[in-house]
Amino acid sequence: MNSINILLLNFKETRRRSINVWKGIPSEYLHWKPDAKAMSCIEMIRHVLEGEHLFHTIIKNRGNLGDYTSPWKDLAFIDVDHEVQFAESYKTELYTMIEQLSVNDLKDIVIHREEVNQVKELGDYLNRMVYHEAVHTGQLLSYLRTLHIKRPQVWD
Repeated sequence: MNSINILLLNFKETRRRSINVWKGIPSEYLHWKPDAKAMSCIEMIRHVLEGEHLFHTIIKNRGNLGDYTSPWKDLAFIDVDHEVQFAESYKTELYTMIEQLSVNDLKDIVIHREEVNQVKELGDYLNRMVYHEAVHTGQLLSYLRTLHIKRPQVWD
């Protein structure tokens, strides 16, 4: 297994486990949040999915967001299935881009984000994308624990 295959496996496994957690949130708790400044469950799910698209756009533009407008901008919150379905084509596009990379691309392509003074190799940037999702999945597990809701099994 090469680096590209490992990256894809990590993306797919992280998403599979995230969806498992997301679908374990009872619908009556989708808008719950631990405090006024926190994201609600459904907002956090959207944040992960929208963030993935944003990160992918940053990669495609090598760091320049330009006049980026989120496809989620005017999308109403409905439920987890709706969020996942809406993001499906964007996720597929990201995976296709990753599949077309060479192992050298992971080091040779550099993402330079001037607005945050960040310069990262593509491989590093892709790993940070997956980490972002994993962190928020952990937060949602914590939300469920706080609510005394049975948490879905993520370690299968």
